[in-house]
Amino acid sequence: MSIISLVIVSHSQQLAVGVRELAVQMVDERVPIAIAAGIEDSENPLGTDAMQVYQAITSVFSDHGVLVLMDLGSAVMSAEMALEFLSPEQRAKVYLCSAPLVEGTLAAAVSAAAGNNIQEVIAEAQGALSAKATMLGVKDHFKPHTCPLVQTGSVGGENSQEIRLTIKNRLGLHARPAAQFVATASRYKSQIQVQNLTRGTAAVRSDSINQVATLGARQGHELLITAIGTDAQAALTALKALIVNNFGENDSFAKPQNVTIEEVIPATEGELLGIAASPGIAIAPVVHYETVPICITQHNVENVEIELQRLQASMQVAKQEVRALLSHAYLLGDAEAAIFDAHLLFLEDPVLLESVRKQIFEKHINAEAAWQAAVDEVANSYDQLEDTYLQERVADLVDIGGRVLRILLGNAPANLEITTPSIVLTTDLTPSDTARLDPTQVIGICTTLGSATSHSAIIARTLGIPAVLGVDAKILKVENGTLMALDGESGKAWINPAAEILGILEAKRQAWQSAQEEARKQAHKPAITLDGRPITVLANISSIADVKVAIANGAEGVGLLRTEFLYFDGDSLPGEEEQLTVYQSIAKILENRPLIIRTLDVGGDKPLAYMNTGMTEANPFLGVRGIRFCLENPQLFKTHLRAILRASAGNNLKIMLPMITSLAEVRAAKVILAQVQGELRQEEIPFDENMQLGIMIETPAAVAIADQLAKEVQFFSIGTNDLSQYVMACDRNNPRVANLADALQPAVLRMIQQTVQAAQAANIWVGLCGEVAAETLITPILLGLGLDELSVNPQSVATLKQEITKLTMTQAQAMALVALKQDSATSVRISLS
Repeated sequence: MSIISLVIVSHSQQLAVGVRELAVQMVDERVPIAIAAGIEDSENPLGTDAMQVYQAITSVFSDHGVLVLMDLGSAVMSAEMALEFLSPEQRAKVYLCSAPLVEGTLAAAVSAAAGNNIQEVIAEAQGALSAKATMLGVKDHFKPHTCPLVQTGSVGGENSQEIRLTIKNRLGLHARPAAQFVATASRYKSQIQVQNLTRGTAAVRSDSINQVATLGARQGHELLITAIGTDAQAALTALKALIVNNFGENDSFAKPQNVTIEEVIPATEGELLGIAASPGIAIAPVVHYETVPICITQHNVENVEIELQRLQASMQVAKQEVRALLSHAYLLGDAEAAIFDAHLLFLEDPVLLESVRKQIFEKHINAEAAWQAAVDEVANSYDQLEDTYLQERVADLVDIGGRVLRILLGNAPANLEITTPSIVLTTDLTPSDTARLDPTQVIGICTTLGSATSHSAIIARTLGIPAVLGVDAKILKVENGTLMALDGESGKAWINPAAEILGILEAKRQAWQSAQEEARKQAHKPAITLDGRPITVLANISSIADVKVAIANGAEGVGLLRTEFLYFDGDSLPGEEEQLTVYQSIAKILENRPLIIRTLDVGGDKPLAYMNTGMTEANPFLGVRGIRFCLENPQLFKTHLRAILRASAGNNLKIMLPMITSLAEVRAAKVILAQVQGELRQEEIPFDENMQLGIMIETPAAVAIADQLAKEVQFFSIGTNDLSQYVMACDRNNPRVANLADALQPAVLRMIQQTVQAAQAANIWVGLCGEVAAETLITPILLGLGLDELSVNPQSVATLKQEITKLTMTQAQAMALVALKQDSATSVRISLS
């Protein structure tokens, strides 16, 4: 009999022990139950520890599944974090359950002891309050907590606020920006609706990923966003910042080639033309991949509550599967992970869920049929859009829809088992299929459908798998084992290629592989110029997932940890233990490499909605942000510093203060830091007594007094994003003047030079963590100005290190001198070409 294991995560060890004891008595110790509860602090024992959760999971791990039940707050965060320490295979079999801790544990234990599978155990846990609700006479206890549907059309009234914004990013409000839009709007209590004025759509709910995506908002379209509620202004401000910042997308990236094919005519024997979707050469035998069609039958059901519970349990399992994919995708990059963030939002879309619920309750049909009908309805709304790019996003909906159906039907996930290097030949691949591919075995992809802008193509490019899509369907008749060749750069494919073609392709492949291998080797070597000057290359990160990508790409540590993500992930301030767990987890991955933690930098374009003071700042970039915010909230700052200091014990941590404009700010921060250090000494809590303190140089005031500031701290880090906008007196979020906020403006370059000179005179080191450091064209100038360290996004580390090794300091200094004499950012770039 298969037995599911349970893990209880609670702030209170006494509570967890009691719940476990009650569950054990009910099932006579037939179900393995581990606990992860409390922390080792005699005075403050309440809390959770991610490592404890990890150890509890591994102690009772079962291939049949491990169900983790949690109480509130950091318990959820610790449980999610613990998953990151598991192998991908283990992680796929661990499920976090939102059921109530006590009732859910008892129900799950009984169900597991009966030999039920993980889906049935989850369903029992989720419905654990049913018996109690029935006894108390509570009605409708089976119904999910969904928000009432908002009627389409404009909303208004005395308390409503609205803004009109124009979409600027190249691909518009596609799935990933739509997911960001929904996630941002969902953080606020106000009722928020959005409509596309350009297309004349009705207003839709901002918490529905599908309704937002099907607005068809493209570049140049005007949106009307309306909010009603106590935090309406804060919500609109946050959404405005998201849109003005192009959802974090950089449209300067090379656009993938997308060849339009009117007719497929082989140029030579066995040659086919398709869409160049992912560059590279692949020569290998063909392996066909066919997804198993899911057949469902609609039938009437009497107990609609049970059908709804079946659906909810299946969606919970689907979420766990997607989270496992999401964790893997984070290793590929933020853009790839955002694809599966959108999948999670599909599963949480209140409009979709309400549609399914109505199908079940009003038509009395089974969950499979209700789910399929609801998914088909949303898919049709995508298909009716005129925009082909948005039409392609239906593949993501079909992907997640099929996942839920498979789980409902009790089918195992389809795995593509390939043990020898092969080219996968198929009609199409879903994003989930593509993310699971092993690039060492799947060396090429050829499909009869798809496009270069599909999410599957994006993932294939990231994995480095050559791909040619949209070839003639007759290629599907090719037998398994047939030799095939692909050129993902030209979009060509060959069946049984001639010796001459093979020779040309083999030479091109070897050249490609040599270049890739050289880049990989270089990534994990020190970045040293040709004349022997070492330059430290670190990474800017915002999560645990980021640091893993950074190390994989050769980063020598973290030059900037943006702590804001901890404060934006919830509806309240993160506690000391929550922060400590994250900082320690990142430090553990770094294995004593440097970790520079920037203290909380909110305000400006990053307000904390739950700390709304009621005062609206006309110019938030010039208001209470960065160090100003922390000094105005000393208790918050102390908690923040305590977590950082405690994490420094045994690790290579440094503290960095943002938005410094005066000596008084640095000194005030140092006073609070000294107070916290004194408290920790009294409590006999260890920390690094010699931990370095540095500051961000991102205001003209800081540059002007850099010589004085250098006497107060051990290092500088120049933030060119903010420094550029403050030096050039322009809001970088204002599209009319954003072009002025360029780090290559001669005025900004001279500010960097002045800062470096002040640091060198005081014998402290100076780095740069602005986005400009990722532009390899600019690398010679930055080196020539005398910077000791450069910190960039994780994906740019390898290319930056490779560029450094091609330069001499003599060349770099000469190029920097030329740049400093130019009269504009444009002329600086011309001087580098």
